[in-house]
Formats: sequence, C-alpha cells, structure tokens
Amino acid sequence: MHVLRKTFAATAAAMALSACGPQPETSPEETTPESQVPAGVADDAARAVADAARRTPNELDALFAKAAAEFNVPVSLLKAISYVETRWEHVLGEEEFEGRPAAFGLLALRGQHIIDGAALAGVSADAVRGEPLANLRAGAALLSKYADEAGIDRADLGAWAPVTVRLTDISDPDIQAHYVHNDVYAVLREGAGAFTPAGKVAVSLEAAAVEPKFALPRMQALAAGPDYAASIWRPSPNYNARPSGIGEQMVIIHTCEGGYSGCWSWLTNSAAGVSAHYVVNESGTEVSQLVRESSRAWHVGAAYRSSLNGGVKSNLNGRSTNDFSIGIEHGGYASSASFSTGMINTSAKLTCNITKDQGIPRDSYHIVAHARLQPENRTDPGRNWPWSTYISKIRSECGDGGGSTSAIVVDSNNANNNASKGYIAVPSSWARGTSAGYYGNDYYYASTQPISEPAVFHFHMPAAGSRTIQAWWVQGTNRSPAAPFVITHTGGNSTVKVNQQTNGSKWVTLGTYNFAAGWNKVQLSRWATEGYVVMADAIRIQ
Repeated sequence: MHVLRKTFAATAAAMALSACGPQPETSPEETTPESQVPAGVADDAARAVADAARRTPNELDALFAKAAAEFNVPVSLLKAISYVETRWEHVLGEEEFEGRPAAFGLLALRGQHIIDGAALAGVSADAVRGEPLANLRAGAALLSKYADEAGIDRADLGAWAPVTVRLTDISDPDIQAHYVHNDVYAVLREGAGAFTPAGKVAVSLEAAAVEPKFALPRMQALAAGPDYAASIWRPSPNYNARPSGIGEQMVIIHTCEGGYSGCWSWLTNSAAGVSAHYVVNESGTEVSQLVRESSRAWHVGAAYRSSLNGGVKSNLNGRSTNDFSIGIEHGGYASSASFSTGMINTSAKLTCNITKDQGIPRDSYHIVAHARLQPENRTDPGRNWPWSTYISKIRSECGDGGGSTSAIVVDSNNANNNASKGYIAVPSSWARGTSAGYYGNDYYYASTQPISEPAVFHFHMPAAGSRTIQAWWVQGTNRSPAAPFVITHTGGNSTVKVNQQTNGSKWVTLGTYNFAAGWNKVQLSRWATEGYVVMADAIRIQ
C-alpha cells in the first residue's frame, strides 16, 4: 500500500472514530459551535483530524496543479514546500521577529519574494498575500526563474533542491541542508494528505523515492539541551545574563510566524538580534533549545505591565519581560486555524519540566501568551491556541490533577474550551473585542437594550453539587454599571447585576448555587439600561 493511501486510511478511520465519543448535550435550539472537537475515547485521533481539516477548508489540489503546470514546476515540490511552511493553510502572517517580514499564503512568501513573485506572475502584491492561487502562482514563478538561473534538469525532482531553499530566508548552509533533507524532501519521500471539514480530499501528495542533490548536513552528534534532555542543543549567541536576584518566574508562549527550521535558523543568527529559549516543531516530534533557562533570551520587546495579566506580579512593572521569563516559540502562525495535538502535547511536557525546575505556578498568569503582554503589536500564539487543554495537559504531565478536580473555566473563545466541560454560544449580533485585560484571547460585547439575546456560557457537572460562579470582564467607562448575569440552578434562575466599569481583569464572585448533574448555564443578558455595552469574557466554576 502506498504511504499516501495509508495516510488517508488512518485519517478516515480517525474521522469515523470521532463520531463515537460522547457529545455535549445541547438543547434543540442551541448547538455547539462547529469549531469544537469531539470528546471521548477517540479524543486525540479525532482532534488531530479536526485540527487539520480547519487548516484546509477547501479542495486545493487543482490550484497546486494549475500553478505548477503554468510555470513548469513539479506539483509535488510545490505541495511539499507548502506543507513544510504552512501545513497547507493560507496564512496571514504577522511580524514576530523585528527585521523579518511577515509571511503570507500557502507558501509563506515574505518581503521581496512577494514583490518579485507578484511581478513574475502578473498579479498584485496584495493578491499574493490574500489569494491562494495568486500565492501559488507567485511562488511557482519564482521557482521557475531560479531553475532557469541554475540550469537544472526540470524533470529531475532531486535537482530542484538548491532552487527550493531560495524561497526561504535561511542563510546558513548547514541549516539549508537540514531544511532540504529533513523537511521538504522528507515530505516528498513520505507523502502526506489532508481532508476538508466535509471529508473531501483537500491535498494529496503521493510518496516518491527521491534524494535531493544537495550537500548533507554536517555529521555531528546532536547534543541534548542543557536544561531539557528531550531537546536538541542549537545554541544562539543572542542572549545575556539575567539581572541578579530576579530568577525565572513566567513562561511566555509564542508562534514563530513561520516554519520550524526557518524559525530556529533566524533565532541562532547573530545578525537577527532575537532569540528564545526553546522552539517546538509543528508535529511535536522535535524541540530545539537555543538559550539556557538561567540566561536572558530576547523574545519579548515590551516592559511588563501587570494590568495586562490580572494584576499578577505588580512588583515587576516596568521591567523588561525578558528579565524574568522563559520563551517558547512554536512552528506556525498566530492566524493558524489549529495547532496539532502532537505539538500541544510536546509543548506541555516541556512547560511542565520548566515549571518544575523553576518553581513556576502552572496557571494562566504564569504561563502567558506573548500577545497578552505585548498587545499593541503582537497577537501570538493566536486566538485558536487551545489554552484550556494546554494548561490541563501541563498539570497532568506534572501530576497535579490535569484539571480534573480543578475549576472549570469557560472562555469566550471556544478554541480555549474543553468541549466536554464547557462552551459558549453567542448570537451573531455580538462583536469581538481585544482591549487589554481580557482572559484567554479576546471577548464578546454587545450594546445594552431591551432585547433577549444573551451570551450563554454552558458548563457540565459530572455530579450534582454546590459551585461558586465567578466572572471576568474588561472594565471601561462605556461598560454597563448593572450587567445582568442570569445563573440557572436547581432552585430556578438568579440574576446578579455587576458594575463592569470596575473590578476588571480579575475574577469576581457572582455567588454560590446548587447545580444538577449534566449541562448547566450562565447567561449574560443585554437587557439593561441603554447607552452601554456588556462584556462576555469568561466564567469560572469552582
């Protein structure tokens, strides 16, 4: 059986299994958002399939074929490059490292490559950034130009290796060799495939017996990282000493805004002037350590403001976040629709190890998104990073319960929620907001008026019992001074009105109630004095 057929067979089996797990019990008029993944015995397999499908919502094979044929480029090579760089997702990149242009499209084209590719393909630079076919045509046109310049035999797939690396910004010859042999041509040899959410083939890449005509990476023993034995030590020169007496107090989660090899290549280049302590690859099969945890890596370009982080560690206000944090980069993009189960699991193991070694609390105030601490110009790791699952896995790895007996947090972003424990349902009339101080990734808000269109937080109780309900919001002068939370419990409905102009960015207790086993809900109503907005950010049940 061909590798591709094996890939599709395994994926199809996982898709079938995903229907077998128990689903949240929703009422006929309320449906669980499509972005949630199933829960149950098939969790990991089903989540992996659902994650990949969200990256490839459309059938792309015809687009790859069209671009490749037009510019006489092997279609398999075009698919392999796209897989390595974006996992076949049309990305809308951002700047993660100062001096490195944002990447766009299925091929993650950057900077001058966008300009030059657009000119060769006869399209605008904006089209290359925003349209999948234009992006593929621009990349194929560049590859064709480089093939002409190199004078290669276009029929020889292995001869395209030196051409392939020219689409990247990797300058180190040994890292180029790593990228060619271990990334692009590894995918060509192994094959790969992806489905759309509807179960149709999105992209198919048949395995090929091919060896790149490119120098091999230097033969050297891959030493383990000095702080994490499961990592590869690839030391960066971009670090300095931490200030004395401050220590390691937080873990900051980033996305590379690019593929794994290009990421650690950039962070180990002395000219880049940036670094991180660790980089995790897209599948979770490899981790690089670049800077010792005891040293100060250069991964956050902002001073710390505790007001952005629930008021935690206000004594550090004004200090560089790099002074007291450990940074983990992840191959991928803040715009990514999903992150692989393998990556999340591997990152959770790494973060568990860091928090154990450094005595860092395992909660969302000490394991923090880059975007939370630098919201003016960063959004990574993005609104689809599964925070609830991630923190739970870290705790489980460290043996402190995995969240099974801890509080349930239901966020306004369902990517952060464990669908078997909680989710939010929000009418289309509500809008998303990102003012500093939110929980998770963002929040919903709506204007107050006499209308019954609540945001509904659902949570699941494995057994009946008494629980305390808390809410989180971002305060502001335009917020309702009497935002009505309606708690449904065994005794009926209780309405608690809170002043959302104060007490923002922290947990505020709404009361303690008895709840039945099964699904329960807390609603935030819009029915309040007009002229304000109400904020649906997160609730906590404990």
